[in-house]
Amino acid sequence: MVNINGEIREKEEAALSITNRGFAYGDALFETLRVINGRIIFWEDHYFRLMASMRIMRMEIPLNFSPEFLESEIQQLVEENGLSGSAARVKFTVYRKEGGLYAPATNEIDYLITASALPDAFYLLNEQFYELELFKDHYVTAGLLSTLKTNNRAINILGSIYAKENEYDNCFLINEQKNVVEALNGNIFLVKDKVIKTPPLTDGCLKGITRGKILEIVKKLPDYQIEEASVSPFELQKADEIFITNVGVGIQPVSKYRKKEYSNEVAKTLLGRLNTLARLS
Repeated sequence: MVNINGEIREKEEAALSITNRGFAYGDALFETLRVINGRIIFWEDHYFRLMASMRIMRMEIPLNFSPEFLESEIQQLVEENGLSGSAARVKFTVYRKEGGLYAPATNEIDYLITASALPDAFYLLNEQFYELELFKDHYVTAGLLSTLKTNNRAINILGSIYAKENEYDNCFLINEQKNVVEALNGNIFLVKDKVIKTPPLTDGCLKGITRGKILEIVKKLPDYQIEEASVSPFELQKADEIFITNVGVGIQPVSKYRKKEYSNEVAKTLLGRLNTLARLS
């Protein structure tokens, strides 16, 4: 079952127009949510990121788009799909209504919600071998638009094809200044001695919800210092540990980049604290 503009429909019966602006121009935003036993994890953070992104994209926010209304829409769909008592991955997409070419005829929006099952309620550490390479064919543009979750994901798609063709699990993305920005599917953190470092939003990395939670957690750890600063490719091989964060997996440790192999002790510690935050959210 899916939700299109508040109407619950069978997936097979749901359809979008061929002139949908998300399809035609990439004029859409989305949020990926984790729902556990009907409760949306870090919902307030997701909601405010979506509202801020819609304002940046000059989309008109409907008057009924309150946190309570959207939460109810999501929970209803989760229930309709029989996932209220388990873990679910929800994708909430907003796109501008049809009309116009590059210049839209209206700034009003429609929305689509989908839900699927997740295997585990809370985050588990994946300790299987996980190797990355640097994707250099195309660059992320440093700037505000790169921090948004739009459906313009050409670089991520091409990078994923490159990774698959070369038998890597993931790739690092760089911006036009040749700084490492993020991975194909999430933010990155480097650990060197007692410093945990992540690229700043001004370099063009996604304003990730899990990234924000890790920043909160590390700031409260007495033994570690957090640093938001540009990361050069050279630093990757000098790090003691590297991990990727996103809503889907929580924290994914990197095992190897080129000739350098990494530990995952800090990732283990942070994952436990991330799960605690998720339970309390």
